[in-house]
Amino acid sequence: MLSFLDLDPRILSLTIFGLGMMLAVSLEKLLARYWLSLPILYVAVGFALGSLPLGFPHLNPAIDGFDSTALEYTTEFIVIVSLMAAGIAIDRPVNWHNWRQIWPLLLIAMPLTIGLVAFLGWWAIGLAPASAILLGAALAPTDPVLARSVQVGPPGEGQRHDVRFSLTAEAGLNDGMAFPFTYLGIAAVGMTSLGAWTWEWAAFDLVYRIAAGCLVGWAVGRLGAWYVFEREADAPIEEIDEGSETKQPQYSTSEGLIVLGTLLLAYGLSEIVQGYGFIAVFVGAVTARQSEIRSRYHKISHHFIDQIEQIVLVAVLFGFGLMLSSGVLSPLTWPAALVGFALVFVIRPLSGILSESLTLLPWKGKLAVAFLGVRGMGSIYYLAYGQNSAAFSGLPLLWATASFTILVSIVVHGILSGPFITYVESCRGHINTDCADELLDWKLPKRADGAAD
Repeated sequence: MLSFLDLDPRILSLTIFGLGMMLAVSLEKLLARYWLSLPILYVAVGFALGSLPLGFPHLNPAIDGFDSTALEYTTEFIVIVSLMAAGIAIDRPVNWHNWRQIWPLLLIAMPLTIGLVAFLGWWAIGLAPASAILLGAALAPTDPVLARSVQVGPPGEGQRHDVRFSLTAEAGLNDGMAFPFTYLGIAAVGMTSLGAWTWEWAAFDLVYRIAAGCLVGWAVGRLGAWYVFEREADAPIEEIDEGSETKQPQYSTSEGLIVLGTLLLAYGLSEIVQGYGFIAVFVGAVTARQSEIRSRYHKISHHFIDQIEQIVLVAVLFGFGLMLSSGVLSPLTWPAALVGFALVFVIRPLSGILSESLTLLPWKGKLAVAFLGVRGMGSIYYLAYGQNSAAFSGLPLLWATASFTILVSIVVHGILSGPFITYVESCRGHINTDCADELLDWKLPKRADGAAD
């Protein structure tokens, strides 16, 4: 008689993965009613499957170099896709007035979080300086993958929401900003004192790579927009009403190929010139979004890339659950766990409040931005990248600390983000006070008949 336990783990994995994809959208809406999130459920399912005697493979990057490489490549791809989706979703034009609320998060909250986590990693956990720097760089960024619930919606919605915009733009830019400090940790391996290498790091990894990523992203974004719109791939929204005798634009799966191709082109070219590919992807997406802002093409592009993101996300969440069941948390100590709690409940909120004090958001909105800095797949990528690039000491404790922090963030932010955002919106704390009642230039242009798009 056929036994359930005798099933091929590969076939069982495909079956569960298929079921997870089918149920993802409906479960996400259902769980939102109970203050839960899809990542909480899927990580729990992955953990349960890995704990049962079903033959699922162990996934522990701290002891297996192949697992580390696989995690690096997988999380690299989903971060790229998430950055593209976030960039396309941002409607407002790029200028100082519209984006000034983002820079304090990048220039104050981000370095402060890296420094404090690195200090605690060295002082409280006992990590070597290089490993402590890597831990700080990995855990500092707001994750573009798991922060979906607090980010702006699809392009073209025309609704102002400064809290969601801040978290979306921060997640899009700070993943690239974390890379200089990842390289600082890599460079610090084996170093016993400061020297010329620190100046080389500042000039090349901190300045040149960021500038190169921005420049390549801008160029590829302009190129992609030219390639699409100069070929008359779309028409204004008012010309595509159903039932109209106006000639309808033709859409096909080629739109998806162009979006994905542009995404990978920006990342690849930036990495070739040794810029930061993550920055290039986000900047490229935002740049492309600035062209023909009323075009339906952007919404189609976002829908396509969002589908890819959700497919990979299901696999990554199951994989993270399997990783937790494979003993990655075994080396966790109480000081390491306290560092994880401190990051989620103290370090990020306080550094966020300090940076947000320079913005004109109401205080409830500032608290939301400060607290809702979700940790996730980007942290796994940076740790895996660091592990595969240099011989860091204390890797088991590094992975245990990061995994525990991500787990705490998934649970805490997964439960609280929805109610928190709803509360802030009910108090109108999500709109900057200097322009709450103004018709700003970030809104979509009006149609010829005077109606807003």
